[in-house]
This record gives sequence, C-alpha cells and structure tokens, in this order.
Amino acid sequence: MNKYIHKEIRKHLKDASPELQQRHIELEQKSSGGGDLLRQIVLGGQDGLVNVLGILLGMASGTGETSLVILAGLAATVAESVSMAAVAYTSARASQDHYRAQEEQELREMEEIPDVERKEIELIYYKKGFRGKALTAVVKRITADKKLWLQTMMREELGLYESEFLNPMREAIVVGISSVIGSLIPLLPFFFIPVQPAMVASVALSLVVLFAGGSLKAKITTGVWWKSGAEMALIGGAAALLGYVVGLLLGAHGVQIA
Repeated sequence: MNKYIHKEIRKHLKDASPELQQRHIELEQKSSGGGDLLRQIVLGGQDGLVNVLGILLGMASGTGETSLVILAGLAATVAESVSMAAVAYTSARASQDHYRAQEEQELREMEEIPDVERKEIELIYYKKGFRGKALTAVVKRITADKKLWLQTMMREELGLYESEFLNPMREAIVVGISSVIGSLIPLLPFFFIPVQPAMVASVALSLVVLFAGGSLKAKITTGVWWKSGAEMALIGGAAALLGYVVGLLLGAHGVQIA
C-alpha cells in the first residue's frame, strides 16, 4: 500500500474508535516495509549460517584441527558476506532498472498510441466488473491524470510495483551484516571447546537459531510458526549433514588439507 493510500485511510479513520485505529496501525505495520526488512535479514542470515555450518563440519570431520576449522570459518564468513551483499545490491539495481525500462516503454505508448492505451484501461476495469457509465467514468478519471494512468498501466497491465523501500545500498548493508552474524553463529563453539564437542554444539546452536528465525518469520508474515521453524531447521540440518559427509569422505581417502 502506498503512502498516499495510508494517508487517506488515516483521515478516514480519524473519528473511529481507539480500538479500530490501533488495529489498523497493527495491520499497517505488519504489511509495511518491515516485511521487506525481514526478507533481507532472513536472506543474509540463513544463507550465511547454513553455508558456513556445512564448511565447518566438513573441515572439522576431515581434519580434526581447531585452528583449520576456525580459519576456514572466518574465510568463509568474509567471502560469503561480501558475496551476499554484492548479490543483494546488483539484484536491487536490476529490479529498479527493469521497472524504469518498462515505465519508459509505457510512457512512449501513452504518447504515441493513446487510444490503444485507453482501450487497455477500459478492458482492465471491464474485467474487474465495471460497466456502462461507471466504466466510462473510471477510464476518464484515470486517463485524465498522466501519473495515475502510468501507475495503473504498470500495476494492472504489467504487474510491476515500485517498492517504496527498495534501496540497493540498504539491501547490500542489511544482507551483508545479516550474513556476517549468521555465519558467526555456528563458528562460536569452536573458539571455546574441542573440535568434536564443538561440532555437536555448533549444529545444536544453529538448528535452534534457524528454528527461532523461521518461527519469527511466520509470526511477522504468515504461516504456522512451528512449520516455518522446522522448515528452516531442516534446511540447516541437510547442509550440516552434507558438509559432514564430505569431510568424512575426504578424511577417509587421506586427502590432505594444508
């Protein structure tokens, strides 16, 4: 929902009961940019944690050397975080560029073939159930305002929505920091206890964090909290198992990791 609509709804509710106003605020917060921020945090944090966990278990089972495990974990943390931040930045920029390109195309069509574009608006609202004078009125209203006309074509015809919160630099920073934090979680036990118990502690800690993250995501967005938590934990568990198996196979075949 854009800022204009938020503003108009607040005006409409100014004389409503305090309970209704509070409920509206709660729903607004749940459907606002907080969801976008959550997506960025989950993207970076989960990716960092799962990837580094797999690397750590592979190194730990293959070498049994705490120093090598920590070194590999720190190297993976740096590489993973920089990579995720870069991907987030370029992805956000690509989305913006795509939106702008489509917007320019629609503007050209509105200027060069306005009758065709008006007909498209008419067909869009005809499918929504408008007929007769109501259809004529809504088409006239939309096409009388070039900005509204363009926005309607972008959303209704192309299904493109320009996020009010999309910012490539913010995407990169949030995803990068989340990736660092996520990557450090499975690494922590190796700083304090020997390799074998650290492996168990790393997996346990990671699964708990993943489950908690999935549950929180479901509560903020939608879904069953325990199912979402279990899904994230299973993904982490699969990565851990794969890393562990690879490490065992390398160790069993005498592969030396210097």
